[in-house]
Amino acid sequence: MLNFFKKNKQQEQNLSSKNGNSTIDASELFDDTQEDHSERLVETPLSLPPEWKISEEEIYVFRFKNNENEPLKPNQVSLAGYEMDKSGADVNVGGFIRHSLPKSISFNETTVVLMNEEGQRLARASFDLSKAGELPPESSRPHPFIFQKKDLLVEKEEIPTEGWKLAFELKKKPKHSLDLHESWEQSMADEDVSQLEEFVSRLKAPKQGEVNFMGVKAKQAENNDLHVTILIRNGSEKNIELQQVPLQIEDNSGEVIAKGGFTLEDFEVKSNTSKPWTFIFPASLLQKEHPDLSSFKAYPIQK
Repeated sequence: MLNFFKKNKQQEQNLSSKNGNSTIDASELFDDTQEDHSERLVETPLSLPPEWKISEEEIYVFRFKNNENEPLKPNQVSLAGYEMDKSGADVNVGGFIRHSLPKSISFNETTVVLMNEEGQRLARASFDLSKAGELPPESSRPHPFIFQKKDLLVEKEEIPTEGWKLAFELKKKPKHSLDLHESWEQSMADEDVSQLEEFVSRLKAPKQGEVNFMGVKAKQAENNDLHVTILIRNGSEKNIELQQVPLQIEDNSGEVIAKGGFTLEDFEVKSNTSKPWTFIFPASLLQKEHPDLSSFKAYPIQK
């Protein structure tokens, strides 16, 4: 642990300075996060690693500084800087790692940047945040961030001791795009492919790690079979392969009108893409004679 609290009077003024917080949605860093659209605010009480052996005075200061942080909204992760020391060769920064998830979390290797009030990047380094240990639900944990000379993006003298903030550097997610099965590529006209590409580009991309189904088109054939075209949307960084797909369809009234299981062969959806596919429900599987297909929902049957 870096003990930043034993400073001279001039440096103690920096300890009291108000520095910025940077907050992101937890889904940017973690998979399997649940949506919470409530307006509630989440307090993040101090959590110290059990192996730390520090004085009551230091615990008091940590708690005091943490209490200055604003509450978070549900499912957020935040970095809050509270102290900087530039007296040595490195730039030593003290910060709180905070989160409002309703479960314990732990980090891995993570890139963190130091920025000024205008958002200019002053330093950038990769930190093994697993050393911070497991954070309890809805908590805040102090952690040192040491930026060495090689990590600085400006001269050390240009780094302000007030008005700075720490932030997670997020990987720029590639644009979500269309992924066509070989059989579709061979049968579709270029104009139709272009229209489908444009349609996919206008949609909000799935959350990181999320796989979902979106209904595109549904119609009944002359023999009353139901043809449903669905976009299978892969928001993860890995390709997925589908073999068995149990589906059910709801019509505009919200009634389930068809259920069925489908077997797919060599069906892969590449990472961060949407792949269309048409599923045909035989008339014998339809549960409603005249479904309202002006709008519909399609989703996998949960076991």
